[in-house]
Amino acid sequence: MATFDVIPAIDVLDGRCVRLSEGRRDRVTIEGGDPRDAASRFAAEGADWLHLVDLDGAFSGLPTPGLVEQVVAAGVPVQLGGGLRNADAIQAALDAGATRAIVGSTALEAVTGSSLSLLSARFAERLVVAVDVKDGRVVADGWVTETGVTPRRLARECAAAGIQRLLVTSTRRDGSLAGPDLGLLSDVLDAGVPVLAAGGIATLDDLVALRDLGCEGAVVGSALWSGRFTLSEALAVGSDTEGV
Repeated sequence: MATFDVIPAIDVLDGRCVRLSEGRRDRVTIEGGDPRDAASRFAAEGADWLHLVDLDGAFSGLPTPGLVEQVVAAGVPVQLGGGLRNADAIQAALDAGATRAIVGSTALEAVTGSSLSLLSARFAERLVVAVDVKDGRVVADGWVTETGVTPRRLARECAAAGIQRLLVTSTRRDGSLAGPDLGLLSDVLDAGVPVLAAGGIATLDDLVALRDLGCEGAVVGSALWSGRFTLSEALAVGSDTEGV
């Protein structure tokens, strides 16, 4: 079995690390300090990847200048999401030091056209498409715009376009510690594209379930920030092919 990646989340709003309930700007559940310090701490604990979310960028559509540089200074590969709504913004994020760029709204706008294939061809394995799901439908623009697109449809369009990785988030469960949405993830995995899971992860058993379901990895936020388990414990799940 391939290694299962456990990726700590660093969500940044107004220059500070936060955790939001259901991605809502008015529901800050955890305030975690400076993103540079958080990145250094996770790096020291053995992180192989960091998941950086520019919440200001996600809500405004404009990436926050200098944010990527702060986090990549920790020396760990970073995947960045938030405000990357055109090819120029994606390229700028990669040029700033991000290893992967995560797009959501851009992919939705392209779902019935050819531009998703063009993005896939240009950025290849460095591009991740976010499948953010609320009540059975994909949402965009910082999770505030509802669409009629099903996660299955978006996943299949991504597979057809050559997208190499999806980040699937149950927005109702994000920050809730209520457990991952295994049904949603199974539905998306059917498209055949590697999946990183996010939303609701609360226990090491949740990570085992995601690993055994066939996910490539998991982005973990509130469970780490609130001390439900340590990063080293989570990474042990990822490296253990026999279970915990």
